Amino acid sequence: MPDGESPSRWERDKTVFREMLREEWRLHSELLGGGRFGAFPLLIVALVAGAVWLLDFSGTDPGAVVAGMHALAFVFGLHTGSIGFVGRDAVANVLGDVTLIVFSARTLPLSQSRLLGIFVVKDVLYYAVLFLLPMAVGVAPAALAGAGVGLATIPLLWATLVTTFVLGIGLTIAGVGLSANGLPGRALLLGLVGGAVAAWYTGVPVVGYTPYGLYLDPGPESAGASAALILAAYAVGAATFDPQTQSADRSVGPAFRRWLARVGDPVAAKTLLDVRRSSGGVGKLLFSAAVLLGVTAGLVDLAADITGVAPSVGVSFGAVLGLTGFTTYNWLTTNDDVESYLAHPIDTAAVFHGKLRAFLLLGPAVGLAFYAVGVAWRGTPIAEAVVGAVVLVGVACYVFGLTIYLAGLSPNEFLFDTGLYAAFGAAIALPLVPILVVAFAFAPVSSTLLAALGTGGAVLGAVGFGLYRRSLGKWGAYHRA
Repeated sequence: MPDGESPSRWERDKTVFREMLREEWRLHSELLGGGRFGAFPLLIVALVAGAVWLLDFSGTDPGAVVAGMHALAFVFGLHTGSIGFVGRDAVANVLGDVTLIVFSARTLPLSQSRLLGIFVVKDVLYYAVLFLLPMAVGVAPAALAGAGVGLATIPLLWATLVTTFVLGIGLTIAGVGLSANGLPGRALLLGLVGGAVAAWYTGVPVVGYTPYGLYLDPGPESAGASAALILAAYAVGAATFDPQTQSADRSVGPAFRRWLARVGDPVAAKTLLDVRRSSGGVGKLLFSAAVLLGVTAGLVDLAADITGVAPSVGVSFGAVLGLTGFTTYNWLTTNDDVESYLAHPIDTAAVFHGKLRAFLLLGPAVGLAFYAVGVAWRGTPIAEAVVGAVVLVGVACYVFGLTIYLAGLSPNEFLFDTGLYAAFGAAIALPLVPILVVAFAFAPVSSTLLAALGTGGAVLGAVGFGLYRRSLGKWGAYHRA
């Protein structure tokens, strides 16, 4: 453009959008040390194709498979929104003292709402290609094999997966914005969530107003309903959310010594304080567990619809909520790494031991708390409830040991490392799939199977601690090198 002429709004938006895409790549590059996640879309295609074929072979309705894909896209949208907005201090701790473009309205000639809109468009485009397109394409091999999902529906499937992802992000933005507006905002948020749940339980076709409803019944009415829901979520988010808002300055007492006296380990005490004082506090752990609880409830309902038999609530909820072991460990390691302890007279083993102590104090407690909610909500025989709790603790400890063995103190990094992620997924599926098969296909579970499941949960916990002990030598040698 000629010298002295100011760029148009469109030019500014385009420049910011381009730089945000570069920023996204830079974040992945610094987190992963390069482009190792380049093969990740191919892994997604393979996993989806295998899952669709296997479920079709087992007699599962293809519609249930598509419903599960939309549920995953929705949860991924919720998770993406929570990481992008609630976990800002996590990004600072990983990448140093940085300011992401979306948080820089005070230094750029753009409004905060405009920056937020560009950020969402960037995220949607980036993840629609990196994750959601491979999910839709993964249906193609099974469709060619006659799995009951037509090839002609794949473009519509991708479109509704993307819009479901968009809806998840929008609801997170709206939820964070409302919760940041004091008691009235939180009350309104609880009222909206409660109203949606009540409508669902009273038979209102809530799903029909979502992008999944558009997939089930393509047409102007379903398209307009899903568009209205998405626009409403973003309108609330735009009106209430401000990523520039910082917590008020506050003074804190010397709490470390008190926590050390309670915990008995300096690394564990520091870790728990880091979680408590970071953005979202312990609420981050509760949010992750609540999402898993909702997913588990949906899986149980879906299995009941497919098979006509109500699955074991205790066993199924215990198995899936055991995965909170990963989310808890992820939050316990977000704010530091081994290198940050090098100035202190402790070795790698002491750091890992402190993380173990913090996990044992927090991880099973979070999972069991939401497990109690699920069991009270759905009801289950006492024996199944007890065994489900044992399975939950065993799976959580197994996931902890597996994660620390594969990824050390960087569990987020291997999510985009194709080889490690494949190994992690296979190692999780190996014990979890048989447990869920028993819960879904053999309910009510016999005393013999319950005894086997309880023993299996204890064995999984022991395997997790064994992996943890093996990780000490592995990561000690790595950090010494």
